[in-house]
Amino acid sequence: MTTMTVPAPAPAKRVGLSAGFRQTMTLTWRSLVQIKHNPMELLDLSVQPVMFLLLFTYVFGGAIAGSTEDYLQFALPGLVVQNALFATLTTAIGLNTDITKGVFDRLRSLPIARTAPLAGRIIADTAKQLWALFLFLGIGTILGFRIQTGVAGVLGAVALLLAFALAMSWMSVLIGLKAKDPEKVQIFAFSLMMPLTFTSNAFVPTDTMPGWLQVWVDVNPVTQLADAVRGLLIGGEVAGPAISSLLWAAALAVVFAPLAIRAFRSRT
Repeated sequence: MTTMTVPAPAPAKRVGLSAGFRQTMTLTWRSLVQIKHNPMELLDLSVQPVMFLLLFTYVFGGAIAGSTEDYLQFALPGLVVQNALFATLTTAIGLNTDITKGVFDRLRSLPIARTAPLAGRIIADTAKQLWALFLFLGIGTILGFRIQTGVAGVLGAVALLLAFALAMSWMSVLIGLKAKDPEKVQIFAFSLMMPLTFTSNAFVPTDTMPGWLQVWVDVNPVTQLADAVRGLLIGGEVAGPAISSLLWAAALAVVFAPLAIRAFRSRT
């Protein structure tokens, strides 16, 4: 009798950088093109900005700044920052949903880079923030907000916000990978993000707060980002807050990106 030996399957070919980049962009487009078939995906990025802008302007504006017009001019850059950070939570919730529903199991069976689905989702969700940002500026202009720095300032603010949001997304990704279900993601992420944004000068000047709180507010990354965006949109100091924001973004990426990738490989 002759014994036939079945050859062992060849090891999976390692995906190169250029191929991995193309696969990431393909999966990014996959996430973005879904908006065409399901416009409701932009609902969270549309309703929340409008709601916060109207509430803060017309409920708190007169009490804080004396007039809604003056408060809008001060608060809109801070509201833009808050919305950009809260929008990163959609990455965590969407990622957790895809994993629990087995979407990533199907993608993992394809001959693509293992990190392409993760990177593709992060980039797509960051790109979606452009819609919310320009919606903010458009409605703010209708309500009376006036940009004082021109096109260059707006483009600088957009670039800075997207860079910081992209870095912050890694922390959201880690939360989404560690949580058991989307509900846990939302509870934990909001518990973390709410104190971070509200203990800043995004909505009120720092000098109106108690002295012990001002110490934290001055070093809060949300404060640095809000000051930089204000400077880029309505004038004021830009270099110092912008550099601090970029340093914070780099630190967030360096700390949370490796942890998120390790958790992703472990979870999938």
